[in-house]
Amino acid sequence: MPAAMPAVSPLIPPLTSVSRTPFLPRARRIAPTAVLLATLAGCSGPVTSTFPPECPHAGVLADAADLTRYRSAGAAGHDLTDMVLDGQITGVSGDCTRASRRELDVSVAVSMRLTRGPAARGPVGSVPFFVAVTQNGQVLDKQVYHITPDFAANSDTVRLTSDPVSLTLPISVEKTGSAYDLVVGFQLTPDEVALNRRRGPR
Repeated sequence: MPAAMPAVSPLIPPLTSVSRTPFLPRARRIAPTAVLLATLAGCSGPVTSTFPPECPHAGVLADAADLTRYRSAGAAGHDLTDMVLDGQITGVSGDCTRASRRELDVSVAVSMRLTRGPAARGPVGSVPFFVAVTQNGQVLDKQVYHITPDFAANSDTVRLTSDPVSLTLPISVEKTGSAYDLVVGFQLTPDEVALNRRRGPR
C-alpha cells in the first residue's frame, strides 16, 4: 500500500477497542469500534531520535478471526457434511524500518490454518483476508488480499503464511509507529460474520 492510502473497502466488522500489543508470532484477538476515517492524516516535523523506530501494534479482529464456508451460502441448519472450508487466523508477524524522517516502512504477514470440509469438491478457491491500519480505534485504511491453499493428497489441513504486506506510515517527532495499530482478519460476508458472533471465539 502506498503512503497515500485509498478509501476503506467493505467488509470490516465494526471495531470497539484495539488491543495494543507489539508484533507477536501468536495471534491476539481484539474486540469489535465504528469505522470513521478513510484517509491518513498528514504529519510534519523532523525525526531527531537516532534510536530504532517503534513498530505499530498488531492484532486479530475477533469477529473476523474464523472463516467457515458451506455448500449453500446463507442457508440455515448447516452441519459438518455441508462444510466446504474452515479456517482460523493463528498469528501476525512483522517488522518496521524508518524509510525517511517522515515515513516508516512496515511489513506484516498473516498466518492461518485452513481445513478442507467434507463438502469440498476439487479446489476450495482463494481465501480473502484484510490488513487494516487504525489509530485510536479509527480505521485509516484497509486492503484485501487473497491466499490460495494447496492441500496435499493425504491431508485436509494446511498451515499458510501470507506474503509480506508492505505499508508506509507517516511519522513525526510527536508520532512514532506505535501510534498505529494493524488489524487483520478474514474478509467475511455478512452471514459469515453473523455465524462467528453466534458461536463466539473458538
